[in-house]
Amino acid sequence: MSDIFLFHSAYGLRPAVRAAAGRLRGLGHRVETPDLYGGQVAGTLQEALALRDRVGRDQLLSLAQVGVASAPPGTVLAGYSMGASLALRLATQDARFSRLLLFHGLAEPPAALPARWQVQAHLAADDPWEPRAGALAWRTALEAMGAQVELHFYRGGHLFTDPDLPDHEPAAAAEAWARTERFLAS
Repeated sequence: MSDIFLFHSAYGLRPAVRAAAGRLRGLGHRVETPDLYGGQVAGTLQEALALRDRVGRDQLLSLAQVGVASAPPGTVLAGYSMGASLALRLATQDARFSRLLLFHGLAEPPAALPARWQVQAHLAADDPWEPRAGALAWRTALEAMGAQVELHFYRGGHLFTDPDLPDHEPAAAAEAWARTERFLAS
């Protein structure tokens, strides 16, 4: 089974992220969920964005780096939205991380990959935060560098796997989790 570091979205370490970690643990994986906000959780999108901005992008990356400092080689980096972006940024800096599991978000592709990546990404089909054309170009860029990329689009809003938010789409979430389980088993 895999070691997995799962980073939360701008909302913080919400029940949906804890439940995802529990689901992965139930499959036999060892899962860490670094709390980059020190226990703070947002209830609305506006609160989430304000919290993210208050902590700051550089500080979030520093906290994520500290969180994975003891991660063994082969650890899977995973994240929700902002957390997916952090996972990608960490993987560009450290060859220990070559498997990425991204929910609801991406980040700019690096100029080069430190290792041969295996990536699975789950995005809402009509997500204004991650437009389809940009996601397809992102996949093409990574594949040109030798990465294996699975990019999946679903119905629902940006955070379609979070049952506590209006974005939730149960069928899409179930399909994303089934694909996630296959990705981690491979």
